[in-house]
Amino acid sequence: MAAAMQSVHALGAHPPELARSAHELPGATTFSGAGAPPEIPVIDMSSPHAGRAMTGAAREWGIFQVVNHGVPASALSELQRVGREFFSLPQAEKQRYAMDPSSGKTEGYGSTLQRDGPDGKKTWADFLFHNIAPPSAVNHSVWPENPVGYRAANEAYCGHMRRLTRTLFERLSAGLGLEEGAMEEAFGGDEVIFLQKINFYPPCPQPELALGVAPHTDLSTLTVLVPNEVPGLQVFRDGCWHDVEYVPGALIVHIGDQIEILSNGRYKAVLHRTTVSKEKTRMSWPVFVEPPTEHVVGPHPRLVTDEYPAKYKAKKFKDYKYCKINKLPQ
Repeated sequence: MAAAMQSVHALGAHPPELARSAHELPGATTFSGAGAPPEIPVIDMSSPHAGRAMTGAAREWGIFQVVNHGVPASALSELQRVGREFFSLPQAEKQRYAMDPSSGKTEGYGSTLQRDGPDGKKTWADFLFHNIAPPSAVNHSVWPENPVGYRAANEAYCGHMRRLTRTLFERLSAGLGLEEGAMEEAFGGDEVIFLQKINFYPPCPQPELALGVAPHTDLSTLTVLVPNEVPGLQVFRDGCWHDVEYVPGALIVHIGDQIEILSNGRYKAVLHRTTVSKEKTRMSWPVFVEPPTEHVVGPHPRLVTDEYPAKYKAKKFKDYKYCKINKLPQ
Protein backbone atom coordinates (compact mmCIF):
# COMPACT_ATOMS: atom_id res chain seq x y z
CA MET A 1 0.00 0.00 0.00
CA ALA A 2 2.76 2.47 0.92
CA ALA A 3 4.24 2.37 -2.57
CA ALA A 4 0.85 3.03 -4.15
CA MET A 5 -0.22 5.86 -1.84
CA GLN A 6 -1.74 8.74 -3.77
CA SER A 7 -1.87 12.14 -2.13
CA VAL A 8 -4.55 14.74 -2.86
CA HIS A 9 -1.72 17.28 -2.85
CA ALA A 10 -0.42 15.75 -6.09
CA LEU A 11 -3.72 15.91 -7.97
CA GLY A 12 -4.24 18.57 -10.59
CA ALA A 13 -7.81 17.63 -11.49
CA HIS A 14 -10.95 16.66 -9.65
CA PRO A 15 -11.55 12.88 -9.84
CA PRO A 16 -15.22 12.00 -10.33
CA GLU A 17 -15.24 9.77 -7.24
CA LEU A 18 -14.82 12.92 -5.10
CA ALA A 19 -17.96 14.64 -6.45
CA ARG A 20 -20.71 14.69 -3.81
CA SER A 21 -24.36 13.95 -4.51
CA ALA A 22 -26.82 16.84 -4.85
CA HIS A 23 -27.99 16.68 -1.23
CA GLU A 24 -24.39 16.98 0.01
CA LEU A 25 -23.03 19.74 -2.25
CA PRO A 26 -21.45 22.33 0.05
CA GLY A 27 -22.81 25.36 -1.79
CA ALA A 28 -26.37 24.06 -1.87
CA THR A 29 -26.54 22.89 1.74
CA THR A 30 -24.68 25.66 3.61
CA PHE A 31 -26.77 28.31 5.36
CA SER A 32 -27.08 31.47 3.29
CA GLY A 33 -30.28 33.00 4.62
CA ALA A 34 -30.94 36.67 5.28
CA GLY A 35 -30.95 36.26 9.04
CA ALA A 36 -27.87 35.92 11.20
CA PRO A 37 -26.63 32.33 11.53
CA PRO A 38 -26.64 30.84 15.03
CA GLU A 39 -23.48 31.57 16.97
CA ILE A 40 -21.59 28.65 18.45
CA PRO A 41 -20.84 29.39 22.13
CA VAL A 42 -17.47 30.91 23.00
CA ILE A 43 -16.62 30.19 26.64
CA ASP A 44 -14.09 32.02 28.78
CA MET A 45 -12.59 29.29 30.96
CA SER A 46 -11.42 31.87 33.50
CA SER A 47 -15.03 32.87 34.19
CA PRO A 48 -16.74 31.54 37.33
CA HIS A 49 -19.68 30.68 35.05
CA ALA A 50 -17.62 28.61 32.59
CA GLY A 51 -18.90 25.27 33.86
CA ARG A 52 -22.53 26.29 33.47
CA ALA A 53 -21.82 27.62 29.97
CA MET A 54 -20.12 24.36 28.96
CA THR A 55 -23.04 22.33 30.24
CA GLY A 56 -25.49 24.41 28.23
CA ALA A 57 -23.37 24.19 25.08
CA ALA A 58 -22.94 20.42 25.45
CA ARG A 59 -26.70 19.97 25.81
CA GLU A 60 -27.76 22.34 23.02
CA TRP A 61 -24.91 22.31 20.53
CA GLY A 62 -22.41 19.53 21.17
CA ILE A 63 -19.65 22.01 20.29
CA PHE A 64 -18.13 25.16 21.76
CA GLN A 65 -14.96 27.22 21.64
CA VAL A 66 -12.85 27.95 24.71
CA VAL A 67 -10.61 30.94 25.36
CA ASN A 68 -8.30 31.57 28.33
CA HIS A 69 -7.75 27.81 28.26
CA GLY A 70 -4.21 27.91 29.58
CA VAL A 71 -2.48 26.42 26.53
CA PRO A 72 0.36 28.83 25.68
CA ALA A 73 0.32 30.45 22.26
CA SER A 74 3.92 29.28 21.84
CA ALA A 75 2.87 25.62 22.23
CA LEU A 76 0.09 26.05 19.66
CA SER A 77 2.34 27.79 17.13
CA GLU A 78 5.08 25.17 17.50
CA LEU A 79 2.58 22.34 17.03
CA GLN A 80 1.35 24.04 13.87
CA ARG A 81 4.86 24.76 12.61
CA VAL A 82 6.01 21.15 12.71
CA GLY A 83 2.73 20.01 11.16
CA ARG A 84 3.01 22.44 8.25
CA GLU A 85 6.64 21.48 7.69
CA PHE A 86 5.83 17.76 7.66
CA PHE A 87 3.28 18.23 4.89
CA SER A 88 5.78 20.35 2.97
CA LEU A 89 8.22 17.43 2.80
CA PRO A 90 8.71 15.49 -0.46
CA GLN A 91 6.13 12.75 -0.94
CA ALA A 92 8.82 10.06 -0.65
CA GLU A 93 9.74 11.33 2.82
CA LYS A 94 6.12 11.31 4.00
CA GLN A 95 5.74 7.81 2.57
CA ARG A 96 8.23 6.56 5.15
CA TYR A 97 5.43 6.91 7.70
CA ALA A 98 2.57 5.55 5.57
CA MET A 99 -0.01 3.58 7.49
CA ASP A 100 -0.73 0.04 6.31
CA PRO A 101 -3.61 -1.57 8.24
CA SER A 102 -3.14 -4.85 6.37
CA SER A 103 0.20 -5.28 8.13
CA GLY A 104 -1.06 -3.96 11.46
CA LYS A 105 0.30 -0.43 11.02
CA THR A 106 -2.82 1.57 11.88
CA GLU A 107 -1.08 4.85 12.74
CA GLY A 108 0.88 7.12 10.42
CA TYR A 109 0.47 9.07 7.18
CA GLY A 110 -2.41 8.46 4.80
CA SER A 111 -4.94 9.87 2.39
CA THR A 112 -8.72 9.66 2.25
CA LEU A 113 -8.31 8.98 -1.49
CA GLN A 114 -7.60 5.42 -0.38
CA ARG A 115 -10.88 5.06 1.49
CA ASP A 116 -14.49 5.09 0.40
CA GLY A 117 -16.81 7.37 2.28
CA PRO A 118 -20.62 7.29 2.35
CA ASP A 119 -22.11 6.12 -0.95
CA GLY A 120 -18.65 5.17 -2.21
CA LYS A 121 -17.52 8.81 -2.37
CA LYS A 122 -14.08 9.89 -1.25
CA THR A 123 -12.97 13.06 0.47
CA TRP A 124 -10.27 15.66 -0.20
CA ALA A 125 -7.71 15.23 2.57
CA ASP A 126 -4.35 13.83 3.57
CA PHE A 127 -3.60 13.18 7.23
CA LEU A 128 -1.10 12.04 9.83
CA PHE A 129 -2.09 10.56 13.16
CA HIS A 130 -0.59 8.72 16.11
CA ASN A 131 -1.16 8.22 19.81
CA ILE A 132 0.51 10.72 22.12
CA ALA A 133 -0.55 9.34 25.54
CA PRO A 134 -0.41 7.36 27.75
CA PRO A 135 3.19 6.14 27.30
CA SER A 136 2.03 2.51 27.02
CA ALA A 137 0.01 3.41 23.88
CA VAL A 138 2.75 5.41 22.12
CA ASN A 139 4.79 4.02 19.22
CA HIS A 140 7.48 6.57 18.38
CA SER A 141 8.47 4.71 15.21
CA VAL A 142 5.46 6.27 13.45
CA TRP A 143 6.37 9.79 14.62
CA PRO A 144 8.20 11.76 11.90
CA GLU A 145 11.91 12.39 12.45
CA ASN A 146 11.55 15.47 10.23
CA PRO A 147 10.94 18.30 10.76
CA VAL A 148 13.29 19.02 13.63
CA GLY A 149 11.36 19.46 16.85
CA TYR A 150 8.34 17.36 15.84
CA ARG A 151 8.50 15.05 18.86
CA ALA A 152 9.20 17.83 21.36
CA ALA A 153 6.31 19.94 20.06
CA ASN A 154 3.83 17.07 20.24
CA GLU A 155 4.92 15.93 23.70
CA ALA A 156 4.67 19.47 25.06
CA TYR A 157 1.22 19.94 23.55
CA CYS A 158 0.10 16.59 24.93
CA GLY A 159 0.91 17.76 28.45
CA HIS A 160 -1.37 20.75 27.98
CA MET A 161 -4.11 18.56 26.49
CA ARG A 162 -4.07 16.18 29.44
CA ARG A 163 -4.51 19.07 31.85
CA LEU A 164 -7.19 20.78 29.77
CA THR A 165 -9.28 17.68 29.11
CA ARG A 166 -9.23 16.82 32.80
CA THR A 167 -10.76 20.23 33.48
CA LEU A 168 -13.33 19.75 30.70
CA PHE A 169 -14.30 16.34 32.09
CA GLU A 170 -14.63 17.78 35.60
CA ARG A 171 -16.95 20.58 34.53
CA LEU A 172 -19.03 18.40 32.25
CA SER A 173 -19.35 15.82 35.04
CA ALA A 174 -20.54 18.45 37.49
CA GLY A 175 -23.09 19.61 34.93
CA LEU A 176 -24.65 16.14 35.08
CA GLY A 177 -24.81 16.21 38.87
CA LEU A 178 -21.87 13.78 39.17
CA GLU A 179 -18.64 14.06 41.11
CA GLU A 180 -15.97 15.97 39.18
CA GLY A 181 -13.86 12.86 38.63
CA ALA A 182 -16.73 10.65 37.48
CA MET A 183 -16.38 11.21 33.76
CA GLU A 184 -12.63 10.72 33.54
CA GLU A 185 -12.88 7.57 35.67
CA ALA A 186 -15.71 6.22 33.53
CA PHE A 187 -13.54 6.60 30.43
CA GLY A 188 -10.46 4.85 31.80
CA GLY A 189 -8.70 7.27 34.16
CA ASP A 190 -4.96 7.43 33.55
CA GLU A 191 -5.30 4.96 30.65
CA VAL A 192 -7.44 7.28 28.52
CA ILE A 193 -5.95 7.43 25.00
CA PHE A 194 -4.91 10.73 23.39
CA LEU A 195 -4.65 10.54 19.61
CA GLN A 196 -3.11 13.48 17.76
CA LYS A 197 -4.13 13.98 14.15
CA ILE A 198 -3.20 16.53 11.50
CA ASN A 199 -5.71 17.06 8.69
CA PHE A 200 -4.32 18.57 5.49
CA TYR A 201 -6.73 19.95 2.89
CA PRO A 202 -4.80 21.45 -0.07
CA PRO A 203 -6.45 23.71 -2.65
CA CYS A 204 -9.20 21.83 -4.48
CA PRO A 205 -9.95 22.48 -8.19
CA GLN A 206 -13.72 22.26 -7.63
CA PRO A 207 -14.49 22.86 -3.94
CA GLU A 208 -18.19 23.22 -4.69
CA LEU A 209 -18.26 19.48 -5.49
CA ALA A 210 -16.06 18.08 -2.72
CA LEU A 211 -15.83 17.69 1.04
CA GLY A 212 -12.70 17.48 3.16
CA VAL A 213 -14.49 15.29 5.70
CA ALA A 214 -17.96 13.79 5.20
CA PRO A 215 -20.70 14.37 7.82
CA HIS A 216 -20.05 12.42 11.02
CA THR A 217 -19.95 12.49 14.79
CA ASP A 218 -16.68 11.63 16.52
CA LEU A 219 -16.14 8.18 18.04
CA SER A 220 -14.23 9.76 20.89
CA THR A 221 -15.28 11.08 24.29
CA LEU A 222 -14.42 14.56 23.11
CA THR A 223 -12.19 16.22 20.55
CA VAL A 224 -10.08 19.34 21.10
CA LEU A 225 -9.15 21.01 17.82
CA VAL A 226 -7.04 23.93 16.66
CA PRO A 227 -7.45 25.03 13.01
CA ASN A 228 -5.37 27.32 10.85
CA GLU A 229 -6.82 30.58 9.56
CA VAL A 230 -8.71 29.01 6.61
CA PRO A 231 -12.40 28.34 7.43
CA GLY A 232 -14.08 25.04 6.61
CA LEU A 233 -15.55 23.41 9.73
CA GLN A 234 -19.35 23.22 9.58
CA VAL A 235 -22.01 21.94 12.00
CA PHE A 236 -25.51 20.76 11.19
CA ARG A 237 -28.35 22.64 12.84
CA ASP A 238 -31.95 23.54 11.97
CA GLY A 239 -31.88 21.54 8.76
CA CYS A 240 -28.73 22.95 7.15
CA TRP A 241 -25.00 23.38 7.58
CA HIS A 242 -23.47 26.36 9.35
CA ASP A 243 -19.89 27.63 9.18
CA VAL A 244 -17.98 27.74 12.45
CA GLU A 245 -16.59 31.26 12.84
CA TYR A 246 -13.24 30.56 14.47
CA VAL A 247 -12.07 32.87 17.26
CA PRO A 248 -8.27 33.37 17.00
CA GLY A 249 -6.46 31.69 19.86
CA ALA A 250 -9.49 29.60 20.82
CA LEU A 251 -9.67 25.81 20.92
CA ILE A 252 -12.74 24.10 19.47
CA VAL A 253 -14.25 21.35 21.64
CA HIS A 254 -16.50 18.68 20.08
CA ILE A 255 -18.64 16.42 22.23
CA GLY A 256 -18.17 12.86 20.95
CA ASP A 257 -20.23 9.69 20.95
CA GLN A 258 -18.88 8.34 24.24
CA ILE A 259 -19.93 11.40 26.25
CA GLU A 260 -23.38 11.26 24.65
CA ILE A 261 -23.61 7.62 25.73
CA LEU A 262 -22.30 8.22 29.26
CA SER A 263 -24.70 11.15 29.74
CA ASN A 264 -27.59 8.98 28.51
CA GLY A 265 -28.31 11.54 25.82
CA ARG A 266 -28.24 14.65 27.99
CA TYR A 267 -25.16 15.85 26.11
CA LYS A 268 -25.10 15.36 22.35
CA ALA A 269 -22.36 14.50 19.90
CA VAL A 270 -22.11 17.16 17.21
CA LEU A 271 -22.71 16.28 13.56
CA HIS A 272 -20.06 18.09 11.55
CA ARG A 273 -18.20 18.11 8.23
CA THR A 274 -15.39 20.01 6.51
CA THR A 275 -15.42 22.00 3.28
CA VAL A 276 -12.34 22.91 1.22
CA SER A 277 -10.98 25.96 -0.58
CA LYS A 278 -9.94 26.54 -4.18
CA GLU A 279 -7.04 28.87 -3.36
CA LYS A 280 -5.87 28.04 0.16
CA THR A 281 -4.65 25.10 2.19
CA ARG A 282 -6.69 24.37 5.29
CA MET A 283 -5.17 22.42 8.17
CA SER A 284 -6.44 21.34 11.56
CA TRP A 285 -4.92 19.63 14.58
CA PRO A 286 -7.55 17.62 16.48
CA VAL A 287 -6.76 15.58 19.58
CA PHE A 288 -9.22 12.71 20.03
CA VAL A 289 -9.64 11.55 23.62
CA GLU A 290 -10.75 7.91 23.65
CA PRO A 291 -11.34 5.12 26.18
CA PRO A 292 -8.90 2.17 26.06
CA THR A 293 -10.06 -0.41 23.52
CA GLU A 294 -11.20 -2.97 26.15
CA HIS A 295 -12.91 -0.39 28.34
CA VAL A 296 -16.69 -0.64 28.63
CA VAL A 297 -18.73 2.56 28.30
CA GLY A 298 -22.45 2.86 28.91
CA PRO A 299 -24.90 5.29 30.48
CA HIS A 300 -23.74 6.28 33.96
CA PRO A 301 -25.85 4.36 36.51
CA ARG A 302 -26.87 7.57 38.27
CA LEU A 303 -28.28 8.93 35.02
CA VAL A 304 -30.55 5.93 34.40
CA THR A 305 -33.95 6.01 36.12
CA ASP A 306 -37.48 4.78 35.54
CA GLU A 307 -38.22 8.18 34.05
CA TYR A 308 -35.03 8.18 31.94
CA PRO A 309 -34.26 4.57 30.98
CA ALA A 310 -30.96 3.70 29.31
CA LYS A 311 -30.89 4.86 25.68
CA TYR A 312 -27.63 3.05 24.84
CA LYS A 313 -26.07 -0.35 25.44
CA ALA A 314 -22.91 -0.67 27.52
CA LYS A 315 -20.17 -1.83 25.17
CA LYS A 316 -16.42 -2.19 24.90
CA PHE A 317 -15.01 0.77 23.02
CA LYS A 318 -13.37 -1.48 20.42
CA ASP A 319 -16.74 -3.09 19.68
CA TYR A 320 -18.49 0.28 19.42
CA LYS A 321 -15.75 1.50 17.07
CA TYR A 322 -15.98 -1.61 14.88
CA CYS A 323 -19.75 -1.29 14.52
CA LYS A 324 -19.61 2.40 13.70
CA ILE A 325 -16.81 2.13 11.13
CA ASN A 326 -18.56 -0.78 9.44
CA LYS A 327 -22.01 0.85 9.70
CA LEU A 328 -23.44 -1.98 11.81
CA PRO A 329 -26.23 -1.62 14.39
CA GLN A 330 -25.05 -0.65 17.86
